[in-house]
Amino acid sequence: MIFNSLAFVVFLVVVFAMHWLPLSRSRRHQNVVLLIASYVFYGWWDPRFLTLLLFSSLVDHFIGLKIAATEDERQRRTYLWISMSTNLGLLFFFKYFNFFVGSFKEAFGLSEAASTLDIILPVGISFYTFQTMSYTIDVYRRQMEPSRNIIEFLTFVSFFPQLVAGPIERARTLLPQIAKRRVFSFDQGVSGYRLILLGAFKKIVIADRAAPLVDEIFSGQELFGGWLNLVGILLFSFQLYGDFSGYTDMATGTARLFNIELIRNFNRPYFSRDVGEFWRRWHISLSTWFRDYLYIPLGGSRGSKTMIIRNVLIVFLLSGLWHGANWTFIVWGGLNAILFIPLILARKHKRDQDPFTSPRVGNIIMDVVLVLATFLVVSLTRVYFRAESMAHAHLYFSNMVNGSSSYEDITYIVRSTGISVPMMLSTVLLCCLLISIDLLTMKKWFIKMMMDSAFLRYICYFAIAVIIGMFGVFNDPRSFIYFQF
Repeated sequence: MIFNSLAFVVFLVVVFAMHWLPLSRSRRHQNVVLLIASYVFYGWWDPRFLTLLLFSSLVDHFIGLKIAATEDERQRRTYLWISMSTNLGLLFFFKYFNFFVGSFKEAFGLSEAASTLDIILPVGISFYTFQTMSYTIDVYRRQMEPSRNIIEFLTFVSFFPQLVAGPIERARTLLPQIAKRRVFSFDQGVSGYRLILLGAFKKIVIADRAAPLVDEIFSGQELFGGWLNLVGILLFSFQLYGDFSGYTDMATGTARLFNIELIRNFNRPYFSRDVGEFWRRWHISLSTWFRDYLYIPLGGSRGSKTMIIRNVLIVFLLSGLWHGANWTFIVWGGLNAILFIPLILARKHKRDQDPFTSPRVGNIIMDVVLVLATFLVVSLTRVYFRAESMAHAHLYFSNMVNGSSSYEDITYIVRSTGISVPMMLSTVLLCCLLISIDLLTMKKWFIKMMMDSAFLRYICYFAIAVIIGMFGVFNDPRSFIYFQF
């Protein structure tokens, strides 16, 4: 069940009605409804996944209580390691076992007949594993009290809007919202529907329209090259942003229907002026997770330059591995580390204000140059993120540098995808519209204008809904990219 499907719309209407049922609005009723709904939602892919989710949740609930019940530091640390070993062990087995076995066979020239397992990757395992791990670590650090209500804790782990692709929530912020009786808020509901509408627009109208072109360009490496390959990777950046931020908007909007607020996961990332700023604006819940639970415990920016470089490399390489069991993701993480290290060594990895806010023309021009350069560099690293293998990535780069594109290539893509040249150009314009929306929401005058004029707001909502309908909202919906992680 995915957000951009008719099944989910029916599911959401039923859950919304049951959650706010007038006859029973107790906290327990609300959480039982959300828990059952979350397990139905997750089991829709494969009911077998529910066993793993429930087991992981029960382990961390039990461990949290045990850690809080003792002052003996040795026992507390033992319980913490039991939790970490269980969670990481499950994640390793289901996501990385075959990858490491395959890499071992290749490194030592072993026969391909050597044993591997046909393991199904549970949807969202990387997300909910990190979420439950952060809970146990926070209890161990005495930054929060453990949850003593099993229903509330299971609901926290499995909350369906953000279960399979984030944001990765902290127990300190999400559990208190679950542990109290929620009162329906009309304003929150309207805000939620607005975000769902915007997220659907990003996913269906922008990401899913760019996807066939990106797929065709990446799959035709014996045919394409030159500027067409550059266009392909730039389009992939827009596809990825529309897909993932669209999911996040829909998840946040859905949570608001139940008067629950999720962490902000994107902050106009394509207006970043360097890679450091980009990673503070992109997939914020994952970036801050690695910062708080890995980078800072390793020493952070303290210590020698060698230690700082080591810490940055570890974080980015593991972040790449978190995204997928393939060397391409590890290389992608390493490239981002190489781009980030000079900034952190020079203490220039943090900026205090948004771009384009300076009154000086020279500063604005410099911001434009830096934003465009950062977007290009980040996009180029994503060749490894999108490619199926290292050989595929290298061939893509080689063709982009040494190859050339022609009108015949465009004609071939038109025949293969069924997308006409005018439709291709409209896709590019829609990508520009996506960026324009981010730019306008940086401006106080635009926000004020939208808030002051209900007529203008509803005209925009209606236009977005019509455009979504034109592109076949429930016609063979594409899954979200981050579901594979």
